[in-house]
Amino acid sequence: LAAADLRLRELAYRELPLPDGASLSELGNLLAEELERFLDDHGLPRERLLGVGAALPAVLSPDNRRIASAPTLSLADASPEELTGRLPYPARVENDASCGGFAECFTRNSRGTMAYLSLEDGVGGAILIDGVPYAGQRRRSGEFGHMCIEPGGLRCSCGRRGCLEAYCSPRRVREQLGLSLEAFFAGIEGRDPACGALWDNMLRHLALGINNIHLALDCDVVLGGSLAEYLPPYLPRLREYAAAGDPFDLGTEYLYLSTLRQHTVPLGAALHFIASFLEQI
Repeated sequence: LAAADLRLRELAYRELPLPDGASLSELGNLLAEELERFLDDHGLPRERLLGVGAALPAVLSPDNRRIASAPTLSLADASPEELTGRLPYPARVENDASCGGFAECFTRNSRGTMAYLSLEDGVGGAILIDGVPYAGQRRRSGEFGHMCIEPGGLRCSCGRRGCLEAYCSPRRVREQLGLSLEAFFAGIEGRDPACGALWDNMLRHLALGINNIHLALDCDVVLGGSLAEYLPPYLPRLREYAAAGDPFDLGTEYLYLSTLRQHTVPLGAALHFIASFLEQI
């Protein structure tokens, strides 16, 4: 949960563990209860609350009335109302990576074109053209996590093999080494060979994905999400790998890390209501 003002400055933040195997409806009950507690604990006035944005690693229908698919949550053809229907405030569900890209563009005050790559358990992204999110014909744009970078490779949450998500998500670290990101990067710094080998493999595959995005769109590529928080010391190596795969030898001046290093997704979820309000002023 994150609360933001009209400049997208974070006012309060809280993380909650999710119960294993909870249904979307049960998560809706939890959200309704915890939101009220969050508002009370941080003294946030309800009469000034514009709305509640919820971000999910999901593909939504063009009219925003259905969750078409959310492999990491084992959801398909579900209603967003199951999550937000108990909230007594205006609410809207959005794709998490789209929220992250929107927040990044807003924070940069950019009217340019940008591809945002979100490195969470579900790897996704967003495309912004002249500062405006591009959703695509069926709201499936920016699904960079499911581009195939290794045919026949590791199995992805979508059921296919070789997707970028299968190689570059924090979930891979937990599944292969049983470590949190914090412990994983401590192992890398401590020169643990298993951690070092996995990280180098992840960086090389991430560079492949970055190359594909840049070749297709020819614009800045911004990396965000929980994995990107650990990337600053390793950005030179990632740039080196990405440059080696560039057929036009243009360097990697287009590659950036997110300016919002933390809580990008929940802040981006708030932006729908912030942008709507600012347009009316």
